[in-house]
Amino acid sequence: MPGITVRKARRDDVEAIVRMLIDDQLGATRDSADDLEPYLRAFEAIDGDPQQLLVVATSNDEPVATLQLTIIPGLARQGALRGQIEAVRVRSDHRSAGLGGDLIQWAIDESRRRGCALVQLTSDTSRTAAHRFYERLGFVASHTGFKLHL
Repeated sequence: MPGITVRKARRDDVEAIVRMLIDDQLGATRDSADDLEPYLRAFEAIDGDPQQLLVVATSNDEPVATLQLTIIPGLARQGALRGQIEAVRVRSDHRSAGLGGDLIQWAIDESRRRGCALVQLTSDTSRTAAHRFYERLGFVASHTGFKLHL
């Protein structure tokens, strides 16, 4: 990623991250930058948990992409750790240049460095282009996910 640096997100990155969430077909209906307080509370919880890693890819220290990596311990697979990738977003003016793939590869490498046996992610069923993207990166659509909104 020439000119791009991946680093742990900081509190002052939250607004830029929220704007990337909003600049998305689904996020536009769920997120808003009108009140950053709930996002800042979530950031503090993420930042305080060593099993969570919220990162930004920056250009000139300006966030242009983001993802959250969660390290999940479990008993299955002989006590294997899993890396769970969530909320992958690339700012619209940096899309289609390979940054998303590079950021996912960074998360895979970080998961491996932390001793994970596998990396997993979920993607909304309506995101068919994203599904093709993840398959090109070697991910396999192996499970069906379910959600219950509370």
